[in-house]
Amino acid sequence: MTDWILFIPELYTLAVGGVFFFFCLGRGRPGRDYAAAMMLSAAGLVLTVCTAGFEGLVFEGVYQVDLYSQVFKALIYSGFFLTVCLCADLSGVDKARHSEFYLLLCLSTLAMMLLASSVHLLTIYISLEISSYSLYVLVYFRRGYPKGAAPAFQYFVFGAASSAVMLFGFALVYGAFGTAHMAELMGQVPARINEPVVFTGFVLSLSGFFFKLAVFPFHLWAPDAYEAAPHQVSAYIATASKVAAIAILVRMIALTGGQSDRVAWVLIFVSVASMTAGNLAAMAQKDIKRLLAFSSVAHAGYVMIGILSANAMGYTGAIFYGLSLMVMKFTCFMVVVKAADGGRNIKTDALAGLHQRAPVLALALLLALFGLAGIPPTIGFTAKLLVFKAAMEQGLLWLVIIAMLNVVISLYYYLGVLKAAYFTAPASQPRAIAVSLPFRLLALAMIVFMVAGGLYPRYMTALAGAMTAGLLP
Repeated sequence: MTDWILFIPELYTLAVGGVFFFFCLGRGRPGRDYAAAMMLSAAGLVLTVCTAGFEGLVFEGVYQVDLYSQVFKALIYSGFFLTVCLCADLSGVDKARHSEFYLLLCLSTLAMMLLASSVHLLTIYISLEISSYSLYVLVYFRRGYPKGAAPAFQYFVFGAASSAVMLFGFALVYGAFGTAHMAELMGQVPARINEPVVFTGFVLSLSGFFFKLAVFPFHLWAPDAYEAAPHQVSAYIATASKVAAIAILVRMIALTGGQSDRVAWVLIFVSVASMTAGNLAAMAQKDIKRLLAFSSVAHAGYVMIGILSANAMGYTGAIFYGLSLMVMKFTCFMVVVKAADGGRNIKTDALAGLHQRAPVLALALLLALFGLAGIPPTIGFTAKLLVFKAAMEQGLLWLVIIAMLNVVISLYYYLGVLKAAYFTAPASQPRAIAVSLPFRLLALAMIVFMVAGGLYPRYMTALAGAMTAGLLP
């Protein structure tokens, strides 16, 4: 198959970026920008799904197109499309900057798609940096935010530091093996992973991906960035960005072949610390976006349980968890976008009476939070079940017990949000929430998906299992 055909989704996304770059040269027209973003992102999603069966190597073997990468690209593009769906009321961004907003979203999506197919350390680094720099700028796009550029600059500093550490780790790995191709590393790393230089280089290499996934101790940027960014950008970081991080983390851990107890213990520490720190910090939050940020840190810990298991069940569970997390987090931010007035941040109390003001949004929020808490029959319950089962197959029952204790802790703040939405009477006459028919249909689609994914996960888990088949030794 001709190389350019394998690269069709990426070329299309680059062309979409070119369209918005052209729009940037003229006067801002929010209506035109939103309509173009909706149509182009929807077409891109269809195109990406249709190319899921493509296979091959591009650019001298540094870029691999297979089922694993193509499905992740479809998930990333889904996150992009869903984020655009929230942009009908982009009140948190200056009207003259809407074209730039969509351009940066498009560039970040393109970079994440490149990351999913990258099988060379240099292309991984470049892709990760391009996606991150677009997000640094997008966080600063918030109009009238009282704290100014500080959160965006903090995000940039943390990202630059983790990137430097990752690059040093890549250098150690390259120095030890003399190659940066993951196909060649896969045959050599398992036998030498416990050597000091290899182990150190490999662990340092993971820092950039830990930053992307916001695991402890690379999570400190998350609450401020979520709070400062426009709601739509926070939704994008919580969905598409996390899926891309899971894609590359699974591929990197698969290099070890599950042969290193030292790497496993590093990942166990990261998992336990992320779950505990995220859940405990979330208990004290009143701002919804900060709460969701710390919740993302905790869920990164749950994802790590599947990844550190380093077996077929673990990788399948991690991929399924990424899908479920994208749907549940998007649903939460969908409610935030509608409940917020003029793009401002809202606290938990602002959701008072939501079940009367917008019943469909309240039901969607209920199922999303139930899923995040791991309550059946939601997709979040099935995701947790898969990663916990994978850990138990590896004899890590004690780790599952710690995770279950963290699940109990998380119930406190998730149920606190639902209490406000369903059982707290508004202190004053609340603002009416106008939910258009397309938005109502989107909420219903999320509701159906969260329930169907919990009750009938067979097809999705089978697809995730097929994706990981090529990663196992």
